[in-house]
Amino acid sequence: MTQGSDAGDTGRPRVVVSVTMSVDGRIALRRGQLWTDEDASLIFPPRPPSSQALEDARTSLLDKLYQPQAFLEGSGSFVRDSAGPLTGLPTDIDEPPDVLYTDFLPKEVVERPGHEKWLTAVDSRGRVRWEMKSTGEWDVLVLVARATPAAHLAYLRRERIPYLVVGDERVDLDAALRRMRERLGVTCVVSTAGGGLNGALLRAGLIDEIHLLVAPQVIGGLGTPTVFDGPPLAIGETPTRLRLLSCHVETDGMLWLRYEVIRDTTTTA
Repeated sequence: MTQGSDAGDTGRPRVVVSVTMSVDGRIALRRGQLWTDEDASLIFPPRPPSSQALEDARTSLLDKLYQPQAFLEGSGSFVRDSAGPLTGLPTDIDEPPDVLYTDFLPKEVVERPGHEKWLTAVDSRGRVRWEMKSTGEWDVLVLVARATPAAHLAYLRRERIPYLVVGDERVDLDAALRRMRERLGVTCVVSTAGGGLNGALLRAGLIDEIHLLVAPQVIGGLGTPTVFDGPPLAIGETPTRLRLLSCHVETDGMLWLRYEVIRDTTTTA
């Protein structure tokens, strides 16, 4: 496989979207299902035998090329679309707002022996209750905004869950990525998220590379989640152009496609 060209120093980590999809771009069988659900067969279609080996090979290649230190998910991967901010949190908050709405990076987590990677979740509305916040080489990192309820930030502090405050009404993804590089030394982020977050990254021009495993299946269905959801192109906007870096075909019909985003070198990334 051919390694992609250097995207240049953008001041933020390299962002790679890495997902598995059907031929028509669907990443799930229906809306409203969580990847944390126990019965994954209700969420994702059965895949050909080679799919696991290709997933392992994709992970190995990303490790070899970029050593990613963070994986990105939206809150919709953990809670239903209808879920609102967490309820039942204590209303007595000890910390003042000027403390709550600053980055929280407890030293015992950031420097924990064995820590290597962040499971990074975008949760500006404060919807996720974390049952597991650290395991093996992984620790949870939450991206919040100044509109995130103070009670939720106090909850994260009590649970010693690191967070970065980036954005006003919602998480500013560009600012979040730059803060992750500046404060945590993250140089590569892999988005394994759903279409909403991937679509936001796409529209913000923050994607550098895309790795797609394509299963020989068609799902269809209006509103079925896709790799890139979100608002359509505005009048006058053009599609994001890609350069094919490699293509691998399995005899059972699985494809592994690797693209890099073609950037207009006349504009600032």
